[in-house]
Amino acid sequence: MLRKRPLLLFGLGTLILPCAFVPGGKLAGAGPAPSQAAAPVPPDSTPLKVDRLDPAIDALVPSGAVLERIATGFTWVEGPVWDESSLFFADIPSNSIRRWTPGAGVSIFLQPSGYKGADPYGHEPGSNGMTLDARGRLTVAGHAQRDVYRFESLDPHGPITILADTYQGKRLNSPNDLVYRSDGSLYFTDPPYGLRKQNDSDPEKELQVNGVYRIPHALEQKPGTPPARSELQLLIGDLPRPNGIAFSPGEKYLYVNSTEPKKIWMRYRVLPDGTLADAKLFYDATADPRPGAPDGMKLDEQGNIYSAGPGGVWVFSPEGKTLGTIEMPERVSNVAWGGSDRKILYITASSSVYRVRLKIAGEPIVQSK
Repeated sequence: MLRKRPLLLFGLGTLILPCAFVPGGKLAGAGPAPSQAAAPVPPDSTPLKVDRLDPAIDALVPSGAVLERIATGFTWVEGPVWDESSLFFADIPSNSIRRWTPGAGVSIFLQPSGYKGADPYGHEPGSNGMTLDARGRLTVAGHAQRDVYRFESLDPHGPITILADTYQGKRLNSPNDLVYRSDGSLYFTDPPYGLRKQNDSDPEKELQVNGVYRIPHALEQKPGTPPARSELQLLIGDLPRPNGIAFSPGEKYLYVNSTEPKKIWMRYRVLPDGTLADAKLFYDATADPRPGAPDGMKLDEQGNIYSAGPGGVWVFSPEGKTLGTIEMPERVSNVAWGGSDRKILYITASSSVYRVRLKIAGEPIVQSK
């Protein structure tokens, strides 16, 4: 999404609480007994701040949770995805995909990851959101590259397959975020944030619409073959800035948010053929003046939504009730579930990547049929 200058407030706490992280990336168990002296919080960790608006959030976010900053020094990080051993994320201004591995830190996985021209580009030349398909292949919203592409292996120098690049003969704007359905189709949002001017007046913008699209047979596209351009479906064309996208458990609903001018989350009923119906305004946060806006989002196994929003990570119930906000020291762009039990929520926010252990597991990246 469009970047704004982050507000950096992250500091060090003084106490380790239950469910804290310890140095080396391993998770601690319960905290010290009340009669014992508390241990120092590890570097770059602080007690998690949560604006608890509903008691239901206590079953999701532990009262003693600790927020850990695992990587920093970037400009605008996005698109996190966990692949069982590492976290991949994009640093869009540096036109790169990074890889964070516990115990080893951050390395560059691919650079450039988006725009590959020789002329100077705008603020966001890199790639954006990422996900995995049912075969574990990393799939990327190309953003400034203006396409959606897939790695055939986790070798950055290996073959890459373009899944979508045009709609009705016109180049896509700048694919932003994406999610697979269990039938192998791929849904993605396409606002103009990866263009040089990042708006509808950009002279390179060919499509009038900022759409949400579906690639019906993305999973089955053979490696190295051109996109099935005639099959690409425009599902939503009336959102000004479609951004984050995620399915509910069971894939009954598709959630899509729009960043501006209104800060809204929408819900759509998914029909058997993969198209959408019954658009419903799920939540409107336009009146909230805090830094941030609707952006990347994921759901847990019970259908609660965790989304970038004003002030941090917003947590909604499946019914659209705001349960609370995980308050963050930087403007949040996206979230991802990780760890062997999918109970670690990774958060990309402006210059840094954070994580926090929650009580509930996230839904799988790709659901079962």
